[in-house]
Amino acid sequence: MLKQGLLLLCLLALSGCAQVPESKYDERDPLQSVNRPIYDFNMDVLDTYILRPAAVGYITVTPQPVRRSIVHFTDNITAPVDIINAGLQGKPSSAGINFARFLVNSTVGVFGIFDVASSLGLEVTSEDFGQTLGVWGVGDGAYLMIPAMGPSTARNLTGDVVDNVVLPEIALTTPQTILVFALKAVEARASLMAQEGLLNDSLDPYLFIKDIYFQRQLYELFDGNPPIKEEPEDFDEDFLESL
Repeated sequence: MLKQGLLLLCLLALSGCAQVPESKYDERDPLQSVNRPIYDFNMDVLDTYILRPAAVGYITVTPQPVRRSIVHFTDNITAPVDIINAGLQGKPSSAGINFARFLVNSTVGVFGIFDVASSLGLEVTSEDFGQTLGVWGVGDGAYLMIPAMGPSTARNLTGDVVDNVVLPEIALTTPQTILVFALKAVEARASLMAQEGLLNDSLDPYLFIKDIYFQRQLYELFDGNPPIKEEPEDFDEDFLESL
């Protein structure tokens, strides 16, 4: 089914690439004519009738302390993936911290239900294979809107496949992987409730999400210190003064 879905996506891309108005063309998003309908489907169908109601129900019946423990549990169970990626990125400090967090929270923290490690100064450092590829010099590739998953890029989609299919074979069992995915999806949607107004008030929600996504990816790739773009050397300050 996954292969058939990807094939359908490729066929749609080939049939729709020429339909994007030149004034709206974004070199980061060459598949915009395919991505926008998928975005509409995700928001108008999947989110409206499935994910948002599930998140609302989750918030209603789950006390905040329990939600916090679920987040700690899912973070802890995926810690081996963070450790492996930190090592692949040449970050021994991050790998060491994540390893220490995993040991502490898996034991004293009762399988990660309680984040004891943070109280000891061992703050979480999330790493994924998409970031690993970025550290290795692989570019973003095309921006993608994935059905039922949301925004991604060619690089990060590849990273997600490795993180959620390849590495779990080493670190997690299949039931654990499914459980973690479901819990994280509902919690992630629940955490966005407070920001819904920003999305609804934006002139183009599709562009708003895309820009936020790229900003977040850049922030994570550079561990919170993205490079600052410098003004071109031939910038004419006199021109501005004359306006």
